[in-house]
Amino acid sequence: MKKAFSLLLLFISSLSFSQEIAGQWFGTIEIQGTKLNLIFNIRKDSNGYAATMDSPEQGVRGIPINTVSFQSPNLKMGIEIAGIEYNGTLKASNEIIGTFSQGGANFPLNLIQNKDVKKRPQEPTEFNYYVENITFQNKKDNISLGGTLTLPSKEGKFPVVVLISGSGAQNRDSELLGHKSFLVIADYLTKRGIGVLRFDDRGVGESKGDRNIATTKDFATDVSAAVEYLKTRKEVNIKKIGLIGHSEGGIIAPMVAANSKDISYIVLLAGTGIPGDELLIQQTYLVGKAAGMSEEELKETQADNAKIYDIIKTEKNLETAKQKLTAIIQASFDELPADQKPSQEEINTVISQQIGMIASPWFQYFVTYNPSLILKDVKCPVLVLNGEKDVQVPSKVNTQAIKNALEKGGNKKVTVVELPNMNHLFQECVTCSVDEYEKIEQTFSPIALAQIGDWITNQVK
Repeated sequence: MKKAFSLLLLFISSLSFSQEIAGQWFGTIEIQGTKLNLIFNIRKDSNGYAATMDSPEQGVRGIPINTVSFQSPNLKMGIEIAGIEYNGTLKASNEIIGTFSQGGANFPLNLIQNKDVKKRPQEPTEFNYYVENITFQNKKDNISLGGTLTLPSKEGKFPVVVLISGSGAQNRDSELLGHKSFLVIADYLTKRGIGVLRFDDRGVGESKGDRNIATTKDFATDVSAAVEYLKTRKEVNIKKIGLIGHSEGGIIAPMVAANSKDISYIVLLAGTGIPGDELLIQQTYLVGKAAGMSEEELKETQADNAKIYDIIKTEKNLETAKQKLTAIIQASFDELPADQKPSQEEINTVISQQIGMIASPWFQYFVTYNPSLILKDVKCPVLVLNGEKDVQVPSKVNTQAIKNALEKGGNKKVTVVELPNMNHLFQECVTCSVDEYEKIEQTFSPIALAQIGDWITNQVK
């Protein structure tokens, strides 16, 4: 029996960086013989500098870091709630020599900078349409959100869609591993005569707010605020406002549409139709299988996760949940043979990471939420688009659940399309595993773009 030993990294608020370290930094830590690549993306925003961390092997992206200190040549970064700290020294060779620490365990982590990050082939370089950086207010939560509005031209009245990102802290381009999928989608649709509003998630880039206490329901209020903003623009045909949500965004879009007469149509990209805990159980199995885990390991992991999700769902007090979860995770390691058991220091690191990730308001809401309950209240036209080879949101079970819920509510304006050989990001894939995302040069399949563009065009005639 072999336990998976991985780092689960929390989504936390943004930070400031100095000019000298702006760019993209790459490094690898090794835990029990398993290598884990980490990418630090440092950029400038209106408040100075902000940064996020990606973990490609885990399919995790855009993790904000909440404390940073750079007093040349010393760099210190911390994710306090997860017990993570990085200390490094910037060398003349433009390499940072340092240590990644968590839960008392230390791992060498040296970073090299890539100043010339290659643009993916689909990333636009010319914008022959109107582009405006904007801010709007979420009056309910009293926060300001920053985004970009693109219109076919400055003059006119156009249908407009709001792009809604998936889980994790993401900027307006939904940037991942050099791919900017929302930029590509916005460029394509705007050139087809459809305006697009995309915005930084709360706590990211130009957007304010505290992600640590926010749930999917809170993010839905950000989207509603974006719609309210569009209604103030003379260039927007307010009878033709739509939503496009990817992954968790595919949960949010129906939330907004079911409670607003302002939404004319919605597009669900890899949207979910089953409860969060069921989704995660299936996701863990498919991702693990693609990574080479045995059936025995997969079934054991599913059983362990089911126990964990049950605690999160039934124990409303998060501090009590943390105590119960700690006992379960520790017990799972205690069952290992002595020659396979990590040191207690390493076990504490895993426990700290796991607890920090799952004992949070967002995770508790996500595992208990059943999208089908709100989908039955959506009355506007819906396009359900999923990749056949998606290992994060399994296509068949979710598209069927979405279709059933919409039809149960009497919605007959539903189009369901499963795209062959496409992954969760709508890339045309080969292995279709999570670790292939970065290797594929395509950002978003032209076939998927055409499906979206053609369908929306028909809705706004």
